[in-house]
Amino acid sequence: MVWLNGPFGAGKTTVAEQIVAENPLWRIFDPEMVGFLVRSQFQDFGFADFQQLRSWRRLTPIVADEIARETGQHLVITQTVLDQQYWRELVTGIGEHGHTLHHVLLDAQPEILRQRICDDEVLHRAAGWRLEHLSIFLEARTWMAHEADLVVDTSATSPRRTALVIADAIRGWVEQDKAEQKS
Repeated sequence: MVWLNGPFGAGKTTVAEQIVAENPLWRIFDPEMVGFLVRSQFQDFGFADFQQLRSWRRLTPIVADEIARETGQHLVITQTVLDQQYWRELVTGIGEHGHTLHHVLLDAQPEILRQRICDDEVLHRAAGWRLEHLSIFLEARTWMAHEADLVVDTSATSPRRTALVIADAIRGWVEQDKAEQKS
């Protein structure tokens, strides 16, 4: 499994679509769908973000595992996770289901991110919320980069080129996993 993390506007969804278009062994999983479910069931719990709900952090690895097992495909997971403790819970949960998770941080310069968020015609209603969270990403950027298997600056790179860089890394990780299994 590969988790594309990073700020809003870095290109996670677009890059994931490119990866999947190039290789039918991969499928996109968006944990936000799990978030919609838990948010609807816990409306009376007083939270600002569904990621604050432990249920989301427990269910996301379970759903990822079920999708991977049912489809027989590898997952490209697209979700911004800015809280390091939440991230570690997700990584642990996925590992407990027997999956290797590779963390890819898509990054970009703050001014590029602001422009992409403002220009996004699909999610234009979320622009204010996304811009408010940009400062949180900038604070989290250090731990995210430290815990990432790969960091890709998308400031001046096309989604296609970014997808190719990640695909190359995936091939390397697969070879590394095979070598470790042999030893």
